[in-house]
Amino acid sequence: MDEPSILLTNDDGIESAGLRALYDTLTDVGDVTVVAPAEDQSAVGRSLSHEVTVHDHELGHAIEGTPADCTVAGLGSLAPETDIVVAGCNQGANLGAYVLGRSGTVSAAVEATFFDVPAIAVSMYIPVREDTAFESTQVAPESYAEAARATEYLVERTRETGVFEEADYLNVNAPVAEWGPAEMAVTVPSEVYQMTATREEDGVHLHDRIWERMADGDIPDPEGSDRRAVVDGKVSVSPLTAPHTTERHDELDALVGTYDPTA
Repeated sequence: MDEPSILLTNDDGIESAGLRALYDTLTDVGDVTVVAPAEDQSAVGRSLSHEVTVHDHELGHAIEGTPADCTVAGLGSLAPETDIVVAGCNQGANLGAYVLGRSGTVSAAVEATFFDVPAIAVSMYIPVREDTAFESTQVAPESYAEAARATEYLVERTRETGVFEEADYLNVNAPVAEWGPAEMAVTVPSEVYQMTATREEDGVHLHDRIWERMADGDIPDPEGSDRRAVVDGKVSVSPLTAPHTTERHDELDALVGTYDPTA
């Protein structure tokens, strides 16, 4: 099989250490084109622009826009022959069902699925106690080694299998390399949700309590969930679909069936 053409993007920005770590690794297995935000675009979800400015960069292209912009610009214009999209590596985990729609990293992968291009979102868990600590956390480039190794493995081998006949994209979360070699586990996004909102003098403070619980290793997430796997030192791989699937509901069918537009 020929080497894959890989579109590499992220939400931390084109100068991030996590993107560089994946770039340096993936160039050994494929032809990598970087189309990434010029600046940090974390937690913007699938926000999309109507027009973006593109700048040449030593790694490829820097986009003045969101991760979803980068995927659309890349697959639609800058790298249309892409075989697989890789988004990451994000500085910080993207774990839990409630995070999927917020994450720019995951959203870049989701956007690729509408082009019928398989995608992998990659993030690295950093054991800190507060969300805001990420702003001042300094992560050594070597810390991304485990995430990069797992990504290389998946990019090399998923194309030879039927993985992407069942899943539209993979959400991958790895521990820091300092924890040592990590097993890989297939997981589902955790349903545990511990956001709180506290009224303060000038507003409302929003806080995700799960981060300090993760740092303490004391989490309520069950075996088989993405968060449990990462806290246990494993690389979590969640196979996901886009758009989110729904089921037929008899009760809703009955309710809609009784609607009278003339009433």
